[in-house]
Amino acid sequence: MTDGPQQQLFREWLGEHRGLLFKIVRAHASDLTDQDDLFQEIVTELWRSIPGYRRESAATTWIYRVALYTAMAWSRVERKHRDRTESIEVLGCVASPSRGESDARVEWLYAKLRTLPEVDRSLALLLLDGYSHMAIASLLGLSESNVGVRVHRLKQRLARSVDEV
Repeated sequence: MTDGPQQQLFREWLGEHRGLLFKIVRAHASDLTDQDDLFQEIVTELWRSIPGYRRESAATTWIYRVALYTAMAWSRVERKHRDRTESIEVLGCVASPSRGESDARVEWLYAKLRTLPEVDRSLALLLLDGYSHMAIASLLGLSESNVGVRVHRLKQRLARSVDEV
């Protein structure tokens, strides 16, 4: 693929699927700096993946897969890095801005998603985007019944979290 068609496809993907990318970023990174870093990492990997895109699946499926796998790899590296350094927030140097009620709910959900194991986090995002159990199973390399079990457990976990609040 020459640069012209690759650039055109890349621009189309970013224009059409920016919201999807941001959802994945917010589920895997908590602060704005990390979100910016992860977004750049995903965009870079998406650019690199274009020559391998054979149009055998929907573009959304391809983009989701690239973004999720990139975010999962980034999360593993960040977790190792975070374990070695002390967070600025722990030191009290960063004050979080006040948010509205709906923003608080969304932030609560993303905070809960970030506590999930990587596969469950990805599964939850796909489920929230309306993907079927079969599509989720295909994207994540799980059986459809395993997806059903994981979804049930996720709902139970989130319900317990709501009760705790």
